[in-house]
Amino acid sequence: METTLPLHAVAPDVCVAPQLSPESMSEAARVGFRSVVNNRPDHEHDTDQPTSAEIEAAALAAGLVYRHLPVAGGYQSPEEIAEFARLLAELPRPLLAFCRSGSRSARLFDAASAL
Repeated sequence: METTLPLHAVAPDVCVAPQLSPESMSEAARVGFRSVVNNRPDHEHDTDQPTSAEIEAAALAAGLVYRHLPVAGGYQSPEEIAEFARLLAELPRPLLAFCRSGSRSARLFDAASAL
C-alpha cells in the first residue's frame, strides 16, 4: 500500500522512521501498523516537536497501541535496550518505531534483537 510516511524496514514487520506528527498516526494505521513506539524524549531539541501526549492521543484515536520509550540519541543503556526488546516481544505487529532521524530506533532494534 502506498504511503507518504518516511519508513525504513528493519524487519519484515518492524519499520523505523524519523519524527512523526500526530497527523501521521492515522496514516500509520491506514497502511497496517498496529503499534507505535516513540523513542524521542519530549522537548529534545525542536521547540515545535510534538509531545508524546499529543502523539499518543492521535495514535489511540487511530486504533494503534502506543508506547513512549524515550532514549538519548548517543547512548542507549542496557536497561533501555532490554525494555525495547520487551516491547518488541509484547506489542502487536506490524510495529513502527520513531525518533528524530530514525537512527536510534534502528540501533535499539539491532541491539534488542541481539539479546
